[in-house]
Amino acid sequence: MTERQTPHRLKRVIQASTKWWIALLIVALGVLLAVIEQRDDRSPGPVPTDDAGEPDYYLEGVTMTRFDAEGSPHQRLETPRLVHTPDDDTTRSETPRATFLDSEGRTWHGSGETGRLGPGNELLTLRGNARLTAPEEGWQLDTDTLYIDIDDSYAWSETSALLQQPPQRMRGDRFEAWFDDNRMRLTDDVRGHHPRQDRDASEREEQDS
Repeated sequence: MTERQTPHRLKRVIQASTKWWIALLIVALGVLLAVIEQRDDRSPGPVPTDDAGEPDYYLEGVTMTRFDAEGSPHQRLETPRLVHTPDDDTTRSETPRATFLDSEGRTWHGSGETGRLGPGNELLTLRGNARLTAPEEGWQLDTDTLYIDIDDSYAWSETSALLQQPPQRMRGDRFEAWFDDNRMRLTDDVRGHHPRQDRDASEREEQDS
């Protein structure tokens, strides 16, 4: 009786083992597909092209930090994508945000829709809704194109600019700022709005002095 049942038991064992291996293969296939999908999500975008030629490298999610002679960080550039073309030795960035520390430790911020860092990393050009702010002084400059000489800590714009230090605001066709001197200048067809209370206060101060 026992000998007759042995083949049936063996058959059931083989069937159970086969089902177990099939289930294991399905699970393994699911894990493999999940890993491939995650790798696809992390894969970089297409290699960017530019009129300046083929880039030799590009980076995503970048923070570039520049150090001064004493080894302290004093300039930073953040951008979601950065491309370098060797033909003109130029680095281009998307929606860059730049931070500068002047000689007195004051903070200046610059931003734009696009950024261009020229040969030698000396001149940063911000284009498209370019903005320069000095938080400690409470003023903000908005223009189309802003140039920043990184080595000399000097910024200027030759496009129409709006300078605001609430409640005052002024417009002009040329703007200059010297970071280390904490000095700025707006020239060429300057128009301004100065609330009456500020002018009255200034007149009283002049009379008192």
